[in-house]
Amino acid sequence: MTVDSTLLEMRSITKTFPGVTALEDVNLVVRSGEIHAICGENGAGKSTLMKVLSGVHPHGTYTGQIVYQGDEVRFSNIRASEQAGIVIIHQELALVPGMSITENIFLGNEPRRRGSIDWKAAQRRALELMEQVGLREDPDTLIKDIGVGKQQLVEIAKAFAKEVKLLILDEPTAALNEADSQHLLDLLRGFRERGITSIIISHKLNEIAAVADTITILRDGRTIESLDVKADGVNEDRIVRGMVGRELHSRFPDHTPDPGEVFFEVRDWTVRHPISTERLVCKGSSFTVKRGEIVGFAGLMGAGRTELAMSLFGRSYGVYLGGRVFKDGKEIQLRTVAEAIEHGLAYVSEDRKAIGLNLLDDIKTSMVAAKLSKISTHGVIDQVEEHRVAEEYRKSLRVKTPSVDEGVTKLSGGNQQKVVLAKWMFTDPDLLILDEPTRGIDVGAKYEIYGIIQRLADQGKGVIVISSELPELIGLCDRIYTVFEGTITGDVARGDADPELLMKQMTSTKKIPTP
Repeated sequence: MTVDSTLLEMRSITKTFPGVTALEDVNLVVRSGEIHAICGENGAGKSTLMKVLSGVHPHGTYTGQIVYQGDEVRFSNIRASEQAGIVIIHQELALVPGMSITENIFLGNEPRRRGSIDWKAAQRRALELMEQVGLREDPDTLIKDIGVGKQQLVEIAKAFAKEVKLLILDEPTAALNEADSQHLLDLLRGFRERGITSIIISHKLNEIAAVADTITILRDGRTIESLDVKADGVNEDRIVRGMVGRELHSRFPDHTPDPGEVFFEVRDWTVRHPISTERLVCKGSSFTVKRGEIVGFAGLMGAGRTELAMSLFGRSYGVYLGGRVFKDGKEIQLRTVAEAIEHGLAYVSEDRKAIGLNLLDDIKTSMVAAKLSKISTHGVIDQVEEHRVAEEYRKSLRVKTPSVDEGVTKLSGGNQQKVVLAKWMFTDPDLLILDEPTRGIDVGAKYEIYGIIQRLADQGKGVIVISSELPELIGLCDRIYTVFEGTITGDVARGDADPELLMKQMTSTKKIPTP
């Protein structure tokens, strides 16, 4: 649709934290009824800017002006911005798992009748809102009983209940599969036709190029440029150039693999779901890893890739039914996480905030947490050694922080991921399992993490990479296993891997011959 009226202007926004300038003289103009994307590397200031807009960082904690619908606004909190029709949906969804869809939609905003909550009216309205976002569930269903894609739709329905005029979505598809992501993007297009304005922050540049009308690029807390997608002929490479300040001729560092002999082997690994006793999440899985080899695991959401990795790592998922593991030709037992670490395994979780990190810790504590015995004497931690080790990893992994004494919550997503990598590299593993290692991370940080993975392989370590992004697996891995419904369905060499072949093997138990 043709859009020419300005809904929002953010003028010369500057926001500082102790020791850090997060935003400096940032300007943003958003037109009514458009989809406006904000792009930038981790730490560029995207989420901070949206928190300023939505009142999470209230007026008085920043300098500059916010002009909304022609008037200057000074939001003191998030409720004030919501009353103006500005609703932000954060990457970590603000839903209560033990409450129903209806209860979550109206939490803090319940319809009332004669001083009491009118639940019948709430349920009727919930059904109307769910219809608008394409969510077909019983409104009494508990949030914990629906998938993350549907939870995202509940958040949007919740925003509609607040009569949203400007919808802000921070990494809305980061945890979604391809089908749910496409549904969400189609919804945004539909909202645009209804005159609802959206701001989207995303690292999935293909989605940005496909759905956005305008793109504003931030770098190091500053506004770099705003692009009209159609008029400027914007594609992914153009966005990357603005984000990183240079051409990225390849999304992957140059690397010549040199794998050695097989040193890790899994035979007939079988695991049952922890609750559904009739369901097997791993069905006789067998695979090998060579020293110096990067091995990918591809599969659709729920295929069993994470379940396989976690069950191998000290049986930390599911009920073990059978299978054997060999390292350097000798059978080993991996009955606990401690045993797995002792045998040289490390596992970087797909959820760095809930599982990979203790968000109450500082950086140095997080980096050494997986093997404190290396810096302890008679059970007492050598704090000087702890600081020295953390500083080494900070420099070698290029973690952007003024000090390793800072809390991990102050880091961007990409830098948090580097801290998790450091934590497990500190254990000096022989086999490093990385589950969605670049989820929610910008292209510049991805490039750095790919380089780290390649250097680990060059040191003779085996690396397993689980990823939902087929181009990432094809560009990074030496071999790729495909998984479907708990079964390993293929073993594809890098030279033979293409998206069509991998997708066929990811959607059928029938093994497809490689070329």
